[in-house]
Amino acid sequence: MTIKEKQDSIIKDFEFLEDWEQKYEYLIDLGKELKGLPEDKKTDENLIKGCQSKVWIDASFQEGKLFFNADSDGILPKGIVALLVSIYSGHPTKEILDSDFDFIAKIGLSRVFVAFPSQRINGND
Repeated sequence: MTIKEKQDSIIKDFEFLEDWEQKYEYLIDLGKELKGLPEDKKTDENLIKGCQSKVWIDASFQEGKLFFNADSDGILPKGIVALLVSIYSGHPTKEILDSDFDFIAKIGLSRVFVAFPSQRINGND
């Protein structure tokens, strides 16, 4: 499946969800399915700076493709990174760089980040 096909599938999933409570539940469920990172990968080098919750992303390059794994100590951020990992992991670098990121706006997640400009979502509430 291409990145675009994965994005379109997620857009359809979000269109089916009636309200933000269902969308949050969807993201939380994705986070629960995420393999996560072993403790030795939860390093400062893999830590995303500026997030209220701790979010780690690890990447590897194999046979011309990038593979991502991620983890977070917040349930909502973990769901969001699970969503991103499911879309981009296993694709060539060029396909990732050439892909549109507008699906974030189409599923309404850009509104979530803009709604909390002075405080990032920690997902633990």
